[in-house]
Amino acid sequence: MDKVRVLNVEIDNYTMEEAIVAIENLIDNQGPHLVVTANSEMIMMANKDPLLAEIIRKADVVVPDGAGVVWASRVLGSPLKERIPGIELMENLLEKATEKKWRVFFLGGKPGVAELAAQKMVQKYPGLNIVGCHHGYFDRTAEELVVSTLVESKPHLLFIGLGVPRQEKWAALRLAQVKVPVAMGVGGSFDVLAGVSKRAPKWMQNMSLEWFYRLLREPRRIKRMSVLPLFVLYVYLERLVTKEDI
Repeated sequence: MDKVRVLNVEIDNYTMEEAIVAIENLIDNQGPHLVVTANSEMIMMANKDPLLAEIIRKADVVVPDGAGVVWASRVLGSPLKERIPGIELMENLLEKATEKKWRVFFLGGKPGVAELAAQKMVQKYPGLNIVGCHHGYFDRTAEELVVSTLVESKPHLLFIGLGVPRQEKWAALRLAQVKVPVAMGVGGSFDVLAGVSKRAPKWMQNMSLEWFYRLLREPRRIKRMSVLPLFVLYVYLERLVTKEDI
């Protein structure tokens, strides 16, 4: 598969449909496999966190979840085909899970949120088999219960909403033990699916302003988003270095 390198992180150059087919193949091949949805913030984290960088490098599918990543690929001369928002990929996989009779597990979010998201998704996709839910507020002792529940539930597809990088690190540590064919980090997607929070209006999504909408609704995100100007700077520096090497 063609990959595009953005600040030392390799992204699979998939369309949404190609990503779904790739993940379907991973489930058919059993597991464990990890799907990563990489945005600008995650890429910046990975450049400072060797463990996260290694997890992304070893992931089976890495999609560009963010307009910034697609923009960077164009600036660096290897354009990605399209942005693949994590929450849209998740919903497409839930639809596919309904069709294929896959078992699904929701892990993460505040207490009650994953269950509410599951309820709404079952209403939206009749026949969807969500075999379990658990919130993301567990300690070491409770974690063993989460692991045993996953082993007993035998999901084909595990969505983990623990936030970056915790969800990726948890998957890397536990995935082989829980024997789930495919796990995917989904950040705060359970909140959106449950109706606890909202995505940006479609016109803002189309203008690549979803990050700004989230900042307006959650001003506390400003510290996390302060890395975005640095991301832009590093991309331009990377382009300069690349041109000099040619």
